[in-house]
Amino acid sequence: MSRTPTPDFLVIGGGVIGLRLALEARTRHPDASVTLLEKEERCGLHASGRNSGVLHAGFYYSTDSLKARFTVAGNRALKEYCRERGLRLNECGKLVVARDDSELAGLDELLRRGRANGVELEMMSEADARRIEPRVKTAGRALWSPSTATVDPREVVERLVRDAEAAGVDVRTGCRFLGCAEGVPAPGRFRVRTSRGTLEPGYVINAAGLYADVVARDFGFGECYRMLPFKGLYLHSSEPAGALRTNLYPVPDLKKPFLGVHFTMTVDGRAKIGPTAVPALWREHYRGLENFDAGELTSVVSREAKLFLTNAFGFRDLALDEVKKYRKKTLVGLASAMATGVRPADYTEWGRPGIRAQLLDTTTDRLVMDFVHEGDDRSFHVLNAVSPGFTCSFPFASYLFEQIEGLAG
Repeated sequence: MSRTPTPDFLVIGGGVIGLRLALEARTRHPDASVTLLEKEERCGLHASGRNSGVLHAGFYYSTDSLKARFTVAGNRALKEYCRERGLRLNECGKLVVARDDSELAGLDELLRRGRANGVELEMMSEADARRIEPRVKTAGRALWSPSTATVDPREVVERLVRDAEAAGVDVRTGCRFLGCAEGVPAPGRFRVRTSRGTLEPGYVINAAGLYADVVARDFGFGECYRMLPFKGLYLHSSEPAGALRTNLYPVPDLKKPFLGVHFTMTVDGRAKIGPTAVPALWREHYRGLENFDAGELTSVVSREAKLFLTNAFGFRDLALDEVKKYRKKTLVGLASAMATGVRPADYTEWGRPGIRAQLLDTTTDRLVMDFVHEGDDRSFHVLNAVSPGFTCSFPFASYLFEQIEGLAG
């Protein structure tokens, strides 16, 4: 592994997207040196290692979106990756259920979108849905997605790190990007300050997740975007593995950014319900005062206060609804509309919180619903890679690197 202060490619961020981009760089340019910076002591300690682990099928997204373009292929690629490397994979599928007849049109719209996106789906009767999941509750019909699956995201990230290092990527953990350095770099290079010294990379790739907008502004990009963090929590079931057989999701309001409270099967077959989507007070606001940042508190809360007052994109309504979900009784009550035998006594343990790095367009005060990237011939910035970014990561990273090569010439 080459440890050089002048790497040809510098990737900022050791989540799944950053790792895949580093691997793309090494695959496409085997003679190039690639360094990846991760501020934490291990890769994947934030969104990539804290997500639900669901490999989505791709039927929620409009056909003109990057999400629709990459979810089906990403689902297949990650499954194949797990099989090839002996990683755990729970191919349990997903049922989307309707609470009442008013939601049946929503099921039909999901079926239409899914078929347009090339997703394998089946509309089935309530009786057929019960053959898949005996405890399911739905109003007459349900939508079956056999290709939805779950993995352990931390296992996937750990294996990607091993693959990256084996490919010759210089993975530097505990190394924080601090900004562009003063002074004159070598021709065609940046000077970049890190917590472990100065580097002069030839090309910078920003995949910094929750801090992607901050990093981008150092290079003159992302000026109209700011990250708006939402905290996600799951309640884990104490029922034995197999007590529920498949993921159970409600019909979502497709005008909203989140899919609603649902049952997720873990890779070992146990159930959890959630997630919440509570507005966080700073970017890494997982619990209590953990990772507290006064500057972030001021900027995030002021932005949220403005959105609350104007109720832009329904933020006030969303925030008030989501805060209620801190009560276990509320979460369990919402989940019980989808399955029988859901007892509060079985749902007492919160899982590790995660933060959804949701991008806000400050020119419109609207959440950005698709993937976003910007760049030029010197740097490239992945500004929005929210769910299903983990599912899409393999083909999405390949697409992103094609954009990089087009810009870099």
